[in-house]
Amino acid sequence: MTAFRDFNFKLLVVEQLMYWDKTLTPEFSLREHMRARGVEDLDAYVEEKELEYTVLDEARAYFEALEIPAELLATVEELTFDGGHQAFMECAPVWDGEDDLFDVRSLDDLDLLPNLKLFTGARELTLTIPDAVEVLEARGIATR
Repeated sequence: MTAFRDFNFKLLVVEQLMYWDKTLTPEFSLREHMRARGVEDLDAYVEEKELEYTVLDEARAYFEALEIPAELLATVEELTFDGGHQAFMECAPVWDGEDDLFDVRSLDDLDLLPNLKLFTGARELTLTIPDAVEVLEARGIATR
């Protein structure tokens, strides 16, 4: 089993494989997941429980347990850090993007992506990882 150290970094990988490339299946939908548990109005549920600025436990459990085979990780050539990712919306469906909820805190998981060539949004990573651009470029990963 491939273990990620940074949950938010894993979400970037999930975004690429599940929602962009569509090679990591099945595609996770928190609304469908919660509907199966009797929650018809997810937004109302989130507001009622005051969970607007947090990753819902159900989504965290799903994505933390999600196994991504090494062969699939080897297909990742590009990652993008962007607040509008579907994976983020599946974790925090009414999140407004105005806080650090999905900030990547570590690049230790780069070793899991042997063919990564481009990291878009790398400059935004410097808020939490000051040397992010240098670390990426030292590994031969282009940044934008």
